[in-house]
Amino acid sequence: MAAPRKYPEELRERAIRMAVDLRRDPDTKAGAVKRVGDQLGINPDTLRNWVQQAEVDEGHRPGVTSAEAKRIAELEREVKELRRANEILRTASAFFAAAELDRKLK
Repeated sequence: MAAPRKYPEELRERAIRMAVDLRRDPDTKAGAVKRVGDQLGINPDTLRNWVQQAEVDEGHRPGVTSAEAKRIAELEREVKELRRANEILRTASAFFAAAELDRKLK
């Protein structure tokens, strides 16, 4: 289960939009994230991470998009579950094979 979000989604979207707009202008690019973070009461490192992820999601920066990361996490959970099921089946198969051999010997 994911941790509760500290900042509302609207504030997050607004902060990202403001920071991205300021970073596009060469005159305001330097320190844009810090200024927006200070104005909205958001830690600048948090905002910087949000902006970087938004740029990845939009295709402006290389990296794993949010949708891809979510899909990868789902697949990893499924693989873990399948491996666990396979281990249970292997153990059960060995148990019943041993029981069948024991029955035949008697």
